[in-house]
Amino acid sequence: MILFQKIINQKLNSISVEELLQYAKQFNVAIDRTQAAKVVSIINGQNINIFNHVERKQLLNQIAAITSPETANEVNAIFQKFIK
Repeated sequence: MILFQKIINQKLNSISVEELLQYAKQFNVAIDRTQAAKVVSIINGQNINIFNHVERKQLLNQIAAITSPETANEVNAIFQKFIK
C-alpha cells in the first residue's frame, strides 16, 4: 500500500494542467482551465501527501484562498477518488 501511495503522491506533485483537467473529466468534476492552472501552481513542487489528512486540508485551504472554496471542494473530490 505504501508503494501505491508514493506513486500517487509523486504523480500529484508533478501534475500538469492537462492531466488535472483529464482527471476532472474522468471523475465528472467541474473545474476549468484557469482554476486548474492555479491549482497546479500551488501543488507542483510542494511534496504533498494527500493521504495525510492534515497536509491535504492545508493544501485545500491554500487552493481555496487563491481560487475559491468551490474549486477547493472540486479538487478535494478528485483527491478522494485517488485515496480510495
